[in-house]
Amino acid sequence: MIVRIMGEGQVKLDDAHFTELNKLDDELLEEMESGDVEGFRRTLGALLDAVRRMGTPLPDDALEPSELILPSPDATLGEVREMLSDDGLIPG
Repeated sequence: MIVRIMGEGQVKLDDAHFTELNKLDDELLEEMESGDVEGFRRTLGALLDAVRRMGTPLPDDALEPSELILPSPDATLGEVREMLSDDGLIPG
């Protein structure tokens, strides 16, 4: 799957990694619902770091359609809330 981190670029991510990413996504949702801004910041950073670590960066000039778009590391709680689906940021 091709994943875009807003403001950073794209990575190719194997579907096998989505179990780990979904755990972080669930934690992020809980923190957002409870208004835990400090926890939200920490978990958003951990989620994006995991995508960077597990993914293979695509060249900057690659024009692949992104199947998943994640917020930038400095996104606000409100901005991330607007990006959420019923499943959170990560489907599944």
